[in-house]
Amino acid sequence: MNTQNTMTIDGHRAVITFDPEIQMFRGEFLELNGGADFYAKDVRGLQREGKISLQVFLDACAEDGVEPRKSFSGKFSLRVDPSIHQAAAIAAAASGKSLNQWAEEVLRQAALA
Repeated sequence: MNTQNTMTIDGHRAVITFDPEIQMFRGEFLELNGGADFYAKDVRGLQREGKISLQVFLDACAEDGVEPRKSFSGKFSLRVDPSIHQAAAIAAAASGKSLNQWAEEVLRQAALA
C-alpha cells in the first residue's frame, strides 16, 4: 500500500491531512464502521491521539455489540468520461482481459503499490 499520508495505529490505517485553519494534522480511520478521527500538531501527537480515539471507538463498538470494521462487498459503480471508458475497454481487450479484470488489476496496482 502507498504509505503517503497514512499512518498505522494498532493495526488500523488512518489517512492524515493538514487543516490549515486550525494549523493541525487530522487523522481519520477509514476502515472503521463509524467516525474515529483525531487531531495533533505533530507525528508523536497523532500517534498518541490516534490510539486514544481508536480505543474509545473500539470500546463503544464492544459495548453496543457493533462490528468495528466496515465490510466491503467487492462491488462499486464508477462513472467516467465516455472516452476513458472506450480507452479502458480497448486496453482490456488488447491485454486479453475483460474490462472488469483489467480494472481490478489497475486498481490493485494503484491502491497497493
